[in-house]
Amino acid sequence: MSPPRVLISDALSPAAVQIFRDRGVAVDFEPDLGRDKDRLAAVIGGYDGLAIRSATKVTAKILGAATALKVIGRAGIGVDNVDIPAATARGVIVMNTPFGNSITTAEHAIAMMFALAREIPAADASTQAGKWEKNRFLGVEITGKTLGIIGCGNIGAIVADRAIGLKMRVVAFDPFLSPERALDLGVEKVELDELLARADMITLHTPLTEKTRNILSAESLARTKPGIRIVNCARGGLVDEVALRQALDSGHVAGAAFDVFTTEPATENPLFGHPHVVCTPHLGAATSEAQENVALQVAEQMSDYLLKGAISNAVNFPSITAEEAPKLRPYIALAEKLGSFAGQLTETGLETVRITYQGDVAAMKTKALTSSAIAGLLRPMLADINVVSAPSVAKERGIVVEEMIREADGDYDSLVTVGVTTERGDRSVSGTVFADGKPRIVDIKGLKVDAEFAPSMIYVSNDDKPGFIGRFATTLGDAGVNIATFALGRDNPGGSAIALVQVDGTLPADVLASIQGIPGVRQAKRLAF
Repeated sequence: MSPPRVLISDALSPAAVQIFRDRGVAVDFEPDLGRDKDRLAAVIGGYDGLAIRSATKVTAKILGAATALKVIGRAGIGVDNVDIPAATARGVIVMNTPFGNSITTAEHAIAMMFALAREIPAADASTQAGKWEKNRFLGVEITGKTLGIIGCGNIGAIVADRAIGLKMRVVAFDPFLSPERALDLGVEKVELDELLARADMITLHTPLTEKTRNILSAESLARTKPGIRIVNCARGGLVDEVALRQALDSGHVAGAAFDVFTTEPATENPLFGHPHVVCTPHLGAATSEAQENVALQVAEQMSDYLLKGAISNAVNFPSITAEEAPKLRPYIALAEKLGSFAGQLTETGLETVRITYQGDVAAMKTKALTSSAIAGLLRPMLADINVVSAPSVAKERGIVVEEMIREADGDYDSLVTVGVTTERGDRSVSGTVFADGKPRIVDIKGLKVDAEFAPSMIYVSNDDKPGFIGRFATTLGDAGVNIATFALGRDNPGGSAIALVQVDGTLPADVLASIQGIPGVRQAKRLAF
């Protein structure tokens, strides 16, 4: 049997080429081919794998011509240059290398902290301009200061380790960081408000999601200590840049160092021109070592898949056989959506996740379903997570994952339940797949309900009292929000009740606040699937 063939269509380290050859994979190295879409489409049909960086755009047209393609390997994190739905539809695994540049990015954050604390860029420009303004640049020591880390995953943990080595005190806010993992890292886990109040410096290391967008808003910045310094080497959009500029101008924020911006390339930005701002053009991963690491990692991953069938860091779901696909795929979707439901309602640290399979679904590939559920659970805070990496990410963060198999017991041939234990208690959500193939929610925290997942939903937990439904519907109607479906559940008359409502369009924040203010409402959340 002939060996698998891989095409490298972007500039990758020669060491990656050698890894393919050493592993027995035939490889063609065409580093400029990715820029020629027509030529790429003409030759891609003869390859089992495609290794790329950012220059190659893998469109639906390219994939249509890739009749033998089994895997696309992206040397780096971002896969926005790959049509993921089209690849998935054709059964092509798409891999990235999310950890290859972690150290480099963490080191850049530390470097930005030093540059900010000692005003190094401004002092350099002044000195090279022939000035000798020794008394102008009065910096601060890092030793003994409190560093607040927002997002303590892989990169955040490395920053914490380096900061502790610099004799800093480290506090971290991360809903998915367990107390045991925090203890291992030597950091103190705190809520966001406490971090804002205590930190002398704040560094962000969280993905950009709807939950984390503008996590440092005008209101958050106002709760920080006077003289705070802020570093962002994670994602543009985590900080309200206009509000930060105002806080810098007022003197409340002593300085900011940014490597990422809301709009990139950043040819103009509210932060530009301020004397206490340090900016770099998204250099977090820009070291020779990081570029080498991602190239070697993608070559290893692709070789493992093509030769052994092993999958690492896939951004789409794991491969399944043609016989299994029709039956398993709806349950993969169900598991992911149940996990997402639980994740969107989770505000505090996760400790344990219990996934229970009852009935026919228990005989399926539950590991794939569990990975999908964990990915859905963590994705509201970790946008880059995927179904393959989800279990290892959960383990890294000290989250215990339990899987249980049971015989059918109840109204459904198959039932999947995702239960989570957080620092504040337990919650669970159950679902099934009906004959139409659509996943449905059938139980929330022990309360029976029947609802489909929808792009825009409202979840309400409330006391079961007369008049609630009327006030709820009136609140939405007065705001011009149309109700598409309305599902209700309760334990007993006058007890605990829930409402799961599908609405047209996005629910404005002020309308959600009005719902929260209805007498008897315990919790109101926007959900998106």
